[in-house]
Amino acid sequence: MTTNIRLAWRNIWRNKRRTLITVASIFFGVLLSTFMTSMQEGTYSKMIDNVVGFYSGYIQVHHPEYWENKTIDYTFAPNDSLAEAISHNPAITSYVPRLESFTLMSYKTSTKGAALIGIDPEKENQMSNLSHWIEKGSYLKPGDDGIILAVNLAKNLGVDVGDTLVLISQGYHGATAAALFPVRGNLKFPAPTMNSLGGYIDIQHAQNFFSVPGKYTSLVLMVNDYGKVNQIKHRLKAELGKQFEIMTWDEMDPVTKNMIDADRSGAYITKGILYALVGFGIFGTVIMMMAERRKEMGIMVAIGMQKSRLSKILFYETTLLGFVGVLAGFAVSLPLILYLVYHPIPITGEAAKAYEQFGFEAAMYFSGKWFVFARQLLIIFIITLIVYLYPLVKTFNLKLTKALHS
Repeated sequence: MTTNIRLAWRNIWRNKRRTLITVASIFFGVLLSTFMTSMQEGTYSKMIDNVVGFYSGYIQVHHPEYWENKTIDYTFAPNDSLAEAISHNPAITSYVPRLESFTLMSYKTSTKGAALIGIDPEKENQMSNLSHWIEKGSYLKPGDDGIILAVNLAKNLGVDVGDTLVLISQGYHGATAAALFPVRGNLKFPAPTMNSLGGYIDIQHAQNFFSVPGKYTSLVLMVNDYGKVNQIKHRLKAELGKQFEIMTWDEMDPVTKNMIDADRSGAYITKGILYALVGFGIFGTVIMMMAERRKEMGIMVAIGMQKSRLSKILFYETTLLGFVGVLAGFAVSLPLILYLVYHPIPITGEAAKAYEQFGFEAAMYFSGKWFVFARQLLIIFIITLIVYLYPLVKTFNLKLTKALHS
């Protein structure tokens, strides 16, 4: 085996130009596919981070009937088993309680229906950076008895900071909910649809307003890696049973999930074309190699070399070509991708404005996860080995007479 590998190594460098062309094809295939996959996964990761960090979180815990009905009657009180399941899971970095329902908001002669969200001001701000979007007034303080409103809702009601808003709703099991809340500030989000969403109040005041002391409609969980979301969900379901409903961000926001899947499918086609070009580039080089060495291989068989051993040498040649190209591609792509992970490419001009309108940072992000490199290296290497089928077939179908007179 060692002798065959040495022969294969010497053979591939007998024609340096041909070898370098083949290695270059593999090298650029690995580099481009790794770059594309890294940018794709980095963009998805940032998009998901923006979506979940903006509002939904990666995972939410609900009452089993809440998501289908969305009423205040399906609240839950956190128990010891839930607290233990969250605290004992190192992948969960934080949790944010919420109490959400629908309410009528009234100021003078104007009345609008909107969402009312009870939050823990400090925890909510750590997760979604809500105070960053305060356009006018101030953010809520813990225990604050005021309300902050989305800017379009405030305009429609004609209410300003310092005015007092009347809230009327239905509390737990049909109880009447009514109270006065002074307006502390206005929120202006980058996403236009969020600017008519509703208002935020302190969660303790929300619990008193809806007559559900100590209860939540949802517990929002943040994790350290979005790739572990489903794993964390299954673990929580196994530990908590059917007493709670566990939902992931993609189940709560299928639109974003479908958009990512559609984009990923388009990327598969693009990378498939790239892989095909790499494969045909290698294949063309191997065809040329077999044509040039036809007489040489005929002589080797004529003096006693078995076709099986000759095919092994050709296999080692193809493998070494693939290995050198893949290794070179990996050696260049690894530092390049890692640099781009920590130094995203900024986007300028009109494209930057479009990104900012949807609350995204105007930059191209990259991912440095291991599978970004491993998949591309494996696929390109497999393509190289598939190309070996041609010299294998040609070797065993070699006609000695024709080969010697070629």
